[in-house]
Amino acid sequence: MCVIRVGIVVVSDRAAAGLRKDGCIGALEKVLPPGDAAIAAHTIVPDEIGAIRGAVQRMTDSEHLDVVLTAGGTGIGPRDVTPEAILPLIERSVPGIAELMRRRGFDVTPNAILSRAVAGTRGRSLLIALPGNPRGAAECLSWVWPAVPHALALLCGEVTECARKVKTINRIED
Repeated sequence: MCVIRVGIVVVSDRAAAGLRKDGCIGALEKVLPPGDAAIAAHTIVPDEIGAIRGAVQRMTDSEHLDVVLTAGGTGIGPRDVTPEAILPLIERSVPGIAELMRRRGFDVTPNAILSRAVAGTRGRSLLIALPGNPRGAAECLSWVWPAVPHALALLCGEVTECARKVKTINRIED
């Protein structure tokens, strides 16, 4: 099995300007299974549609990374524009990823339902928009990561039968 190559785009005006240290890259790296996944590229960009879109597009189209994670800009504040930046890049939506993050996040904080996180595919890359809080980003990634290897296998056409074989029990009716 090949190592899953991951790109991270941190979306933060303050971190991009050097006014605060980013904690997301390190937090996300701790979630990735050693030997199975590795950060191949990372960058920090301001909350600007063009900057976000350009970084994600470069990681998918030029660097051909398997997974591209964004961290930040998924809230409802006026500067939160990550969904607007990456939705035009997504070829196929994978709403279950964002749904799970919101659902599991709600158990941690009711504010998780305010997330506008999105996920989808572009070519053979899986895009996932995570929250900007390092702890929240790491938790969300840990919840959805178990499905990532299978998603990538599907994108590459390596899986032809997805359903698990289920043993059925025949009931005898009286």
